[in-house]
Amino acid sequence: MAQHKLSIRQRNVDNILLAAEKVFAEKGFAGTAMADIAEAAELPRSNVHYYFSTKAELYQAVLFGLLDVWKQDALCFELYDDPRIVLSSYIRAKMNHSRTRPHGSKVWANEIIHGAPNLGAALDDPLYDWAKMKEAKIRQWIEDGRILPVEPSGLLYMIWASTQHYADFSHQVGLLNDHQPLSELQFERAVQTVTSVILRGIGLEP
Repeated sequence: MAQHKLSIRQRNVDNILLAAEKVFAEKGFAGTAMADIAEAAELPRSNVHYYFSTKAELYQAVLFGLLDVWKQDALCFELYDDPRIVLSSYIRAKMNHSRTRPHGSKVWANEIIHGAPNLGAALDDPLYDWAKMKEAKIRQWIEDGRILPVEPSGLLYMIWASTQHYADFSHQVGLLNDHQPLSELQFERAVQTVTSVILRGIGLEP
């Protein structure tokens, strides 16, 4: 019975967080009301407040949840040592989440563009430490002569920019695709293009 209750709770929380991603992406933090999120989640407003007492708490949960998702995408840095495998896996994971969680990426981008006014210093350490670990791995590849010498942070920024473009600028992508979302084939070609450009830029064949 206890396990069943936990399962229901997790489903409700996940539903609220996904609904909040969409509403925050469309209306911004200031323009969003808890009632908007409740409506999007198809839950009574009281249920949303049961799990998240304030809009700020829910907003932080959305953003730190996204950071956790992106950390999962980057587990390949810890699981593998071959730079081709690591970066190909990372780019594909990031691209897939840009397609399946575009609203989340837009919420993140909007918060960072404005200087993280709602997260503030709460974001500093987890993001800094995580990024520096990835940079250290890239730097080791360079020292071992396995990839061309590049600025590690610049390589990460390039990957983030090119993969999250498909989420943050999805309207533009669709507009330039004859007002249609990318098909499965077009999306796969986009993944391969980003992967090819990044890998060749550091001296690797895709």
